[in-house]
Amino acid sequence: MNTTLEENLSGIANQLRIDSIEATTAAGSGHPSSCLSAADIVAALFFGHMRYDPKNPKYANNDRFILSKGHAAPLLYSAWAEAGLFPREHLKTLRRLDSDLEGHPTPRLSFVDVATGSLGQGLSVGVGMALCARLDKLDYRTYVLMGDGECAEGSVWEAASLAGVNELSNLVAIVDCNRLGQSQATAFGWDTDTYRRRFEAFNWRTEVIDGHDMEEILEVLGAAGLGNQPLAIIAKTEKGHGVSFIADKDGWHGKALSKDEAAKAIAELEPKAKSGLAEPIPAPSELPLPKNEAPASYPAPNYKIGDLVATREAYGTALLRMGEVDERIVALDGDTKNSTYADKFFKKFPERSTECFIAEQNMVGVATGFGTRGKVPFASTFACFLSRAYDQIRMAGISMANLKLVGSHVGVSIGEDGGSQMALEDLAMMRAVAGSIVLYPSDAVCAEKLMDLMAEHKGVAFLRTSRPKTPVIYGNDEQFPLGGAKVRRQAAGDKLTVVGAGVTLFEALKAAETLAKEGIGITVIDAYSIKPLGKDVIKAAAQKTNNLVLTVEDHYPEGGLGDAVAGELSVDGIKVHKLAIRELPHSGKPEELLAKYGIDAAGIVKTVKSII
Repeated sequence: MNTTLEENLSGIANQLRIDSIEATTAAGSGHPSSCLSAADIVAALFFGHMRYDPKNPKYANNDRFILSKGHAAPLLYSAWAEAGLFPREHLKTLRRLDSDLEGHPTPRLSFVDVATGSLGQGLSVGVGMALCARLDKLDYRTYVLMGDGECAEGSVWEAASLAGVNELSNLVAIVDCNRLGQSQATAFGWDTDTYRRRFEAFNWRTEVIDGHDMEEILEVLGAAGLGNQPLAIIAKTEKGHGVSFIADKDGWHGKALSKDEAAKAIAELEPKAKSGLAEPIPAPSELPLPKNEAPASYPAPNYKIGDLVATREAYGTALLRMGEVDERIVALDGDTKNSTYADKFFKKFPERSTECFIAEQNMVGVATGFGTRGKVPFASTFACFLSRAYDQIRMAGISMANLKLVGSHVGVSIGEDGGSQMALEDLAMMRAVAGSIVLYPSDAVCAEKLMDLMAEHKGVAFLRTSRPKTPVIYGNDEQFPLGGAKVRRQAAGDKLTVVGAGVTLFEALKAAETLAKEGIGITVIDAYSIKPLGKDVIKAAAQKTNNLVLTVEDHYPEGGLGDAVAGELSVDGIKVHKLAIRELPHSGKPEELLAKYGIDAAGIVKTVKSII
């Protein structure tokens, strides 16, 4: 072993510790003790092992590094400063409003692929990146640095399972086993054998090391990529390592050192500290890179007016249609592909398809990982099951991720399966995600055209699809701009505007026929774009109908279509009434349930008469 290299890397590790202490002390907050435990590992990775271009963090074949224990952000920032990407002086802007060196990493920084800090999510993203490397025939490896505390999260083991099933030998998980959590010791402390056995149970190759022994660290990293298993390195470390008065002591999590304490700590570290600026960094391989280019256009859908097609089936048709001309598109499933119709894509493009099994949190994380590598990931399952992955979805919003989610089997209209299978909260959930778009087609043409828009849109997008077959009401050349809405029925003298989407649009059209026979006219609008909402279309219609609007949705009243419309239009003096599912639903036939909860044509007729 090259002793000089070991000494250099240990010296760089000490410099990273100093940088982390100085940054958090200047900020007056942060997690320096968590940075200190992992500094030797990060120094070895960034300055002795990983292959990357330090001036071009986004180069497609760079080795990838995910700091899943995102509270140790100052350590990550220090590593890139020592690699020469930006001046060390910038580290002292940590956590300031005018700085992108935030308390936890976000992709506002060029060297951060995903936001971390909600623990337990980094490994899932790493699985997506590793799968994408295999798809693109690139040889970069993905390294995920995790805390031992976050290994209590079930999503870690969902990811570990999928990585083992797929034999991702290009993935390395490193557990910084420093024993101490935020409020007390972790469940297993320094029992590294427990972590080892758990990873091995999921078909990982494991190594248990002293996380402060540079020779051991380099030795196990040198064996990364051997065999056909992912590698888990369980590194026994000491929280606060290198600073005698905080090392392995409770009460220092999330606590910055005072100026005097920082000076004392730096005095201990400085004699053996060394800058990483002069250290040579191995270059990544020069391999053919994926183009990841969008096609000029997508083929048009092919339906006839009056065809009966469920929008969930149209999703599967669109995914296949688009995938034939757009190699960026990948599909992920949670063991529901024969119900969401994603199986059409899986059969045609198995190399671009990932079965994540019944593990929705991991599915969303893996999809996010694909999105970081230039792909357009469509992940689908029953919409109600996406609620299990809400934190992953929320973090995708913070990551500004290119993530496409499709949720089927929504509302009471699914019928006999009952309340546990009925998504009645999903619109509210997805509307609340930062930067999201939320779409709800009523017919197959609309569903397919919205799929095109989702692929073209950069960001988190959700498509709500229905189980029942509905008639095609739009021509194949109809356009559905984001933030638009369609007026499906309108006449002079209409008394009220009814806004529906999905199955309730057709109930509103039936109600309009019934009311017309009684001399009552209503305008009917298809609100296919929930966020952004087709506000201008709805407002213009409402102003012609006595400023009266009735929304009808197969969703709970909180946060759905009605709240979206009311939130936009109430300030304009428009009165918005809402029909929604207002009690715990029961099993039954779809038509029975729509009637029971008052969102069928008869319920709309009754409500319209009570309003006007």
